[in-house]
Amino acid sequence: MDTAVKPQGCTNLKLRQLMRRVAQLYDAEVGKTGLRGTQYSLLSYVVKLGPIRPGDLARTMKVDASTLTRNLRPLMADGFLALEAGPDARSRLVRATDAGREKRQEAQRRWRVAQESLNRRLGMERVVALHALLDECQDLLADLPEGSIDD
Repeated sequence: MDTAVKPQGCTNLKLRQLMRRVAQLYDAEVGKTGLRGTQYSLLSYVVKLGPIRPGDLARTMKVDASTLTRNLRPLMADGFLALEAGPDARSRLVRATDAGREKRQEAQRRWRVAQESLNRRLGMERVVALHALLDECQDLLADLPEGSIDD
């Protein structure tokens, strides 16, 4: 008789359900600035790392190039990000504009409200434990190529 503990249900489904709930909380707050959570994240990466080549930004954010391009467009159209010439004729760099830096600061204040709300709802110890577990799981899955299934 197998007495080992076994997960019940689908891990993918449970993670997606949790992610939707957490994203709703952050999107509700960050949305007050006119940005979606994904736009705030992208803007934050560019503010911290930019000017940066789009390929390097995509790798850092762990998104594919087409997803990055699609997500850059509205931020560039709103004047928060700009694409400029890189060090050679073929390369481009993404940089935050002054308006983008201001928008990121505004959104960062709303993000903090969302984070503090999550911390209160879940409890600090649970949030710290969740972060540690997520980081550990990311490390354990880091060697999987995109789209692979490992036995």
